[in-house]
Amino acid sequence: MEFTTKHIAITGAGSGIGRAIAQRLDRAGAKLSLFGRRPEALEETAGLLRGSAHWASLDISDRSAVEFAFTDAVGVHGPLHALVANAGVGGSNSPADEGGDRFDELVDTNLRGTYYSMRAAQAHLVGREAGARHIIAISSILARIGVPGYSGYCASKTALLGLVRSLSVELAPEGILVNAICPGWVDTDMAWEGLDGMAGALAISREAAHSIAMGDVPIGRMGKPAEVAGLVAYLLSDDAAGTTGSAIDINGGAFMA
Repeated sequence: MEFTTKHIAITGAGSGIGRAIAQRLDRAGAKLSLFGRRPEALEETAGLLRGSAHWASLDISDRSAVEFAFTDAVGVHGPLHALVANAGVGGSNSPADEGGDRFDELVDTNLRGTYYSMRAAQAHLVGREAGARHIIAISSILARIGVPGYSGYCASKTALLGLVRSLSVELAPEGILVNAICPGWVDTDMAWEGLDGMAGALAISREAAHSIAMGDVPIGRMGKPAEVAGLVAYLLSDDAAGTTGSAIDINGGAFMA
């Protein structure tokens, strides 16, 4: 899959799945704009790439900042061909949490921030003559199943699927394909933070929590960030030119539609 001359923006590119996506698309020749909250992590990601990447620190829940950042990126690399909206926050929430319920934080970032990113990208996507353009949202297996204590995360990631379905119809006349990916357990810092939370709640070791979690995964292991990146590359390729409005599961069989 070759993306030479294609300008692709990635949010949440400082680590984990976002970094793997950046590395995969860099190998395919794409021009990349990387966004995330932590400048040092973005700089580290950019240093791993063969090509020259534009990067900027960004809180996607700030709509005006998102719009400015995308306009700035277009000034560096030219009109966009695609957005991979990967940025998000995880963790549990409860009214009993010390410091207050995190529900608003989760929804503001995972849903509103993704929406702001999509609309900012839409304004800068190249015309139909350039072929299909793409918006890909990284959702979660928790858009498919309920988990106690994760109401904010489950709700925000489920809402992304409705957003993708609506925008896929709305933007189809413009030649823009809109899809979602729903990863299960992926070997990232966020996943291990979730396992540590499980371990603490059950008063067991991290290893025991991992074993319990993998018991619900038929292939018996966590996914790899590179595997999600490969699916992103497929959706951006001509092979997926007929795919829009879809939510594709990549979870080792833990959820089967």
